[in-house]
Amino acid sequence: QAFFCLLLCIPWGSSCPPSCQCTERAGAKAVLCSSQHLEEIPKDIPRDVVFLKLDANSITRIPSNAFRHLSHLEEIDLSRNAIEKIDRAAFRGVAAGLRSLDLSSNRIRSIPKEALLALNAKLRLANNPWHCECALQEVLWEARLDLDSVQDITCHTAPRQEYVGKPLLQVLDAGVNFCSVRQRTMDVAMFIAMFGWFAMLIVYVVCYVRHNREDSCGHRDYLSSLPSAQPRAE
Repeated sequence: QAFFCLLLCIPWGSSCPPSCQCTERAGAKAVLCSSQHLEEIPKDIPRDVVFLKLDANSITRIPSNAFRHLSHLEEIDLSRNAIEKIDRAAFRGVAAGLRSLDLSSNRIRSIPKEALLALNAKLRLANNPWHCECALQEVLWEARLDLDSVQDITCHTAPRQEYVGKPLLQVLDAGVNFCSVRQRTMDVAMFIAMFGWFAMLIVYVVCYVRHNREDSCGHRDYLSSLPSAQPRAE
């Protein structure tokens, strides 16, 4: 009984993932899981962690609500993994308190802007095979990027070959606007959709008028075929 009572008295926040080391830095709990061949984010991270290092592993995805229960989290290091996909709600629950997020040296080609623009954290996005597009441009302009690593955000692929291999900042400084390209595409698609709807409306009106005209002619022919009414003799 004493043993089970002791277990119940131990707070859940004091546990530590098997592949990690839990320490304290300046009175704040740090969970160090570097170079542990992890393929996903550990589920049993202590709730009171402030610093979380998951660098140099084999993590491929950051799912929705991956850190939601870690309300004290201030720094996340996910550099040098194999991350390819980041869900829109990956950092839900920690956006307000997070101060630093390192996603450098992964395999990220694109990222939902909603996942990053809600953060107040300083971001490191360098050395990823980025596809230069509107969402990445908006992240560059609106997010808090680490200034020392901005030049290393390069276009691995792009709508035009001349941008490939160049720093995204350099491409944008030259006057390129990936968002305006998308807007023009959307405008053309909307115009085509509206034209199709208008054409369908005209066809409907023509068919409706023709049908009514045929009904009217048929009714007139029917009336003309009836015998004329003769006046009654008084």
